[in-house]
Amino acid sequence: METHEGLSGGCLSTVTSSGRLFLMIAAALGFTGVAAGAFGAHGLKKVLEPDLLAVFETGVRYQMYHAFALMAVAWLSTVRQESTSPGIAGWLFVAGILVFSGSLYILALTGIRAFGAVTPVGGMALLGGWLVLFFAAFKNNPA
Repeated sequence: METHEGLSGGCLSTVTSSGRLFLMIAAALGFTGVAAGAFGAHGLKKVLEPDLLAVFETGVRYQMYHAFALMAVAWLSTVRQESTSPGIAGWLFVAGILVFSGSLYILALTGIRAFGAVTPVGGMALLGGWLVLFFAAFKNNPA
């Protein structure tokens, strides 16, 4: 498994490729989540109806929650290098964020309520990511 030198010393001195990738995705999603939150609070507050603004804010909230979850996946990828579970969970989180939060953003910005029909698919992916992490906890730790 390919590794990359990280912060000198500490626990991130050797980071797996998948760990690094998930950390980068988490950082990008965290950045865009903060930007979307600011956009919603300042740019959309006077433009959107309150119910659509709440929909937008729900998308931001779940994006941020799962950006943090991806940071945990990145860490788990480095300590459980033999396991595929972190990667599966990570990709479920990424897909879930894109579909769940993305559909809510589109719904809020367009007012087309049909996009809400896609949102549960993203929610199922997010739930799947958490289930994979839950069951990964039962695997023996090689340490």
